[in-house]
Amino acid sequence: MNVITKTIDMQDGNTITIETGKLAKQADGAVVVRQGNTMLLATVVASQDAREDVDFLPLSVDYQEKFASAGKIPGGFLKREGRLSDHEVLICRLVDRALRPLFPSDFHGDTQVMISMISHDENVMPDSLAALAASAALSVSDIPFAGPISEVRVVKHEGKFKVNPSKAITQEAELEIIVAADKDNIMMVEGEMNEVSEADMLEAMKVAHEAIKLQCAAQIEMGEEAGKTEKRTYDHEKKDEALYEKMQADLYDKLYEAVSKRTADKTVRSTDVRAIRDEWTEALPEDHEYDGFLIKQYFKKIHKSAARNMVLDSSKRLDGRDFSEIRPIWCETDYLPSAHGSSVFTRGETQSLTSCTLGTKLDEQMIDGATESGYNKFFLHYNFPGFSTGETRPNRGPGRREVGHGNLAMRALKKVLPEPENNPYTIRLVSDILESNGSSSMATVCAGTMALMDTGVKIKAPVSGIAMGMISDSESGKYAILSDILGDEDHLGDMDFKVTGTEKGITACQMDIKVDGLSYEVLEKALNQAKEGRLHILGEMKKAISEPREDFKAHVPRSEKVIIEKDQIGAVIGPGGKVVQEIQKETGATVIIEEEANNGVVTVFAADKESMMAALGRIKGIVAVPEEGATYEGKVKSIMPFGAFIEFMPGKDGLLHISEIKWERLEKMDGVMEVGEDVTVKLIGIDKKTGKFRLSRKVLLPRPERKQD
Repeated sequence: MNVITKTIDMQDGNTITIETGKLAKQADGAVVVRQGNTMLLATVVASQDAREDVDFLPLSVDYQEKFASAGKIPGGFLKREGRLSDHEVLICRLVDRALRPLFPSDFHGDTQVMISMISHDENVMPDSLAALAASAALSVSDIPFAGPISEVRVVKHEGKFKVNPSKAITQEAELEIIVAADKDNIMMVEGEMNEVSEADMLEAMKVAHEAIKLQCAAQIEMGEEAGKTEKRTYDHEKKDEALYEKMQADLYDKLYEAVSKRTADKTVRSTDVRAIRDEWTEALPEDHEYDGFLIKQYFKKIHKSAARNMVLDSSKRLDGRDFSEIRPIWCETDYLPSAHGSSVFTRGETQSLTSCTLGTKLDEQMIDGATESGYNKFFLHYNFPGFSTGETRPNRGPGRREVGHGNLAMRALKKVLPEPENNPYTIRLVSDILESNGSSSMATVCAGTMALMDTGVKIKAPVSGIAMGMISDSESGKYAILSDILGDEDHLGDMDFKVTGTEKGITACQMDIKVDGLSYEVLEKALNQAKEGRLHILGEMKKAISEPREDFKAHVPRSEKVIIEKDQIGAVIGPGGKVVQEIQKETGATVIIEEEANNGVVTVFAADKESMMAALGRIKGIVAVPEEGATYEGKVKSIMPFGAFIEFMPGKDGLLHISEIKWERLEKMDGVMEVGEDVTVKLIGIDKKTGKFRLSRKVLLPRPERKQD
């Protein structure tokens, strides 16, 4: 074996090692990355040849966390790893978005990157090592790749920026982002924040880039030692320079004129462009030998060039807007009468219908993974049906795009939810995209905010989101930063930068850069322009709803928490669950009892206020502390020869001795009382050793006068 190992000494004292030549040697490239006891095995394989008429990179990235790596056995019937979880899919997307821009544009061989967590250290988060492992595997392969790159997590914790911190520190941080970059340029950012400033965002990126440079240097050295500096040769694209020159001469001016019409209707724009293509192809001689696939590819290339140049030349966009102008917005809340809360948010030709549903603790989402297990009480689902873009597409369930967009919107909104102790509900948001022409994930953030407020969830502040784009020309140095981008501008542009936040600051972001050499000055300008756009959108949202409803709607279930002493949990549950079952049966409420720290937490969930109050009254009665000398309205539970047991408080029985029923002497209990009879009693004693209660009825009755002799 020719084992090569590189050690990276990070600035915070942590050490990362990269090893190749020991495992998976039949892959084109394979490495093991280790920090602490977390180990990732990354492999990469690419086909030598491309499939016929493929004009894109068929890249698949799969990340999986093996349960054995954490000493766990998977749940379910099969007891083996199955389809990737949403958590794993999101890490796949992080790696894919960092790698994809650095493959040559003419390389179309099927390429598969597989990353497996084979050992887990609870103090080292594996997602921040995944892209490093993938890039290192490419670096020791002969696959064409303009890397290396890496990703790191940066947090701001107690006023200081930290790289790849522990999970505990990350959970307490006010800012958390994953940044991907090569040694020269940042290319991807994603994260969440507690309403931080644009300056903090930029500073975190700079800290991340310094750490990434160290990791890139180690990969370059490893690639040199492995003898993989020369990459394979390939020829994956057809070429016809004469055809391209003819199409450029015939079509560029017509396309430039078409995109200069600047209409807001994307159907009109696409129809005009398609008409130019059809007219040109129909004019070709019947016996022409041009390749139809190349005609389509060259036409798209010329159209893209004409559209980009038009924007830079005229300082106007495809739909006629200025660079910082936001499309028309209309909003509506309470659109769905039976939902707990709902909203419609429409911006230009992008529309989200979002609903909010409140549930109990029983509705929490169970998480069962190799690195995480527990429950999640806030989740957001994003749906993107084909009709939203006028397409026919079978519904096969959520894909990686839907998972990613939903996660971004969820991260944007979770920062403004009430603290857990003030929110007993499980909250589910569902965003159905009904129209799409740019930034449906940001429409989901806006619609989600309004649906939460329409429901009556007391969020800290409303959140809006905006997608920024950029078109640039490296030769002339011209660039344009575009606010609220269209779908066309996303495809034609060099950057997709989504930013969400409140009036106070940023709550989440996601950025993908498709061009090298983007300076921090340009990023700062984009962030500041995004802030202006966010605040404008927020103002439009507030016209529909400006703050959470004072109360829930009549059909919204109610939920309240009661904190009780730890030793009172048993009294509320009762023998074999008898007491709590009785409360639920008689009131119709759902009662959930948990032990937290040194207290008991009783959560009551009911369909209406009356049921809620009835259940709360029963519980409060059970946990109330009896007061010696106090008078209670009780009920006879059982009769004994020596007296009766009276339930004088919910779940609390006391003995009413035969001598304490009347002032007159009773010889026996026959006919004195009946089970179920209401009786007023006074608590006259509590046995300090046994906790038993002594009751009296006679002390509440007038004492008869003694007979005179």
